[in-house]
Amino acid sequence: MTDHARDHATATIYEASQLNIALDPAIRPAWTGARVAGPAYTVQGAGGDNLALHNAVAAAPAGHVLVADLGGAQHGHWGEVLAVAAQQRRLLGLIIDGGVRDTVELAGIDFPVFSRGISIVGTRKDYQGGLGVPITVGGVRITTGDLVVADADGVVAIPLEHVTDVLDRSDARVADEKRIFDELRAGKTTLEVYNFATAR
Repeated sequence: MTDHARDHATATIYEASQLNIALDPAIRPAWTGARVAGPAYTVQGAGGDNLALHNAVAAAPAGHVLVADLGGAQHGHWGEVLAVAAQQRRLLGLIIDGGVRDTVELAGIDFPVFSRGISIVGTRKDYQGGLGVPITVGGVRITTGDLVVADADGVVAIPLEHVTDVLDRSDARVADEKRIFDELRAGKTTLEVYNFATAR
């Protein structure tokens, strides 16, 4: 993961944010170990059609993560060909509310993809799509420029205007967790560290 998110995990960011930024947990890594963080470039597509994704790869600025709404459709909207093309354009990864394929190949070229499912069902190439427009993915409204972070635990999307505050809160949370770990290693119980009421 890049330093766009100061190396924070999605769980840390979510807990620190105090915002509704967690995408539907059904959107999962397409291959084990996938991680990505960067500014979103949004794509409004149509389920069962991947022309919008081809257009997005050609149009998106380098250093962005494609974030696409395909209506959750279980088709193979994205595979190795588009991933190689995206890498050549220096795009960081893909988060898609829809299906993808070629997961072994995606892992082999280290292109991070997070999707609602895996499918080999083919797609049309008819709908040009909307690029850079506000979309809803996994129940969260996302606009181009928002910070998206994805790892094994989930996906979060931080509105651009809240990024600095959320990452500062995440820094503070990590520092506090270090104190907690030190106290646990010194022999305290979690009940003592968190001041939970004990059973009677």
